[in-house]
Amino acid sequence: MKKRLSILMLVVASFSFTACSLDDDDNTNFKYVNLEVLSADVPETFEFGEKYTINVTYANPNTCTYFEGFDIHKHQLTEREVYPIGTELVGSNSDCQESTEEVEVSFDFEVIYKEDYLFKFWTGKNADGEDEYLEIVVPVN
Repeated sequence: MKKRLSILMLVVASFSFTACSLDDDDNTNFKYVNLEVLSADVPETFEFGEKYTINVTYANPNTCTYFEGFDIHKHQLTEREVYPIGTELVGSNSDCQESTEEVEVSFDFEVIYKEDYLFKFWTGKNADGEDEYLEIVVPVN
């Protein structure tokens, strides 16, 4: 038993000496970015209790940006802000080219409320730096 405890203490001690620092900006080679939505394919109506696949087309800004998933914010009971999220490689080793590629991705959505849903898909920022959205209302039957 003492031998197991000693080994466990040694393992814990070795991890504390080799822990990574999250404050080391010099070695960061990517950053998270919001991807601008070009269009969204949402059903005209929802049925309460059903699941749907929602397709989103976004603009890929360059060859160093890769889709990671969605960040979906719930602001009110049935209001959702939808942000496609990507990781963009940065630093001296990245050779990025501008892109005009349009990429279609999707997420699953379950209707759990009987009220109409308002989806706000992030389309970028305007000249004043304010967020802009493609807004789609979907009634629930």
